Amino acid sequence: MRVRLYIDLQTGSPHIYHHEVDEDEVADVLARPGEDRAGSEGSRVALGQTRAGRYLRVIYLPDPVPDSVFIITAYELRGKALAAYRRRSRRHS
Repeated sequence: MRVRLYIDLQTGSPHIYHHEVDEDEVADVLARPGEDRAGSEGSRVALGQTRAGRYLRVIYLPDPVPDSVFIITAYELRGKALAAYRRRSRRHS
């Protein structure tokens, strides 16, 4: 899958770096999302676990190019959001 990243205009680097997430972690979640649902304004929200064990939320837009996505942001799930995701995941297993 081809992944394009939103670049922060102030830093010139991908926005996901601000959240201490890298491209490989995003690819891990998109390859095997625990959840993937509609977001706002045509976006999608994928939640899942990286190979290293981190739980992430990835906000992305499907690209018109087949097998391609544009990553808006991604960040680690923590606290209540992580607990809720784990609860939902147990119900579906």
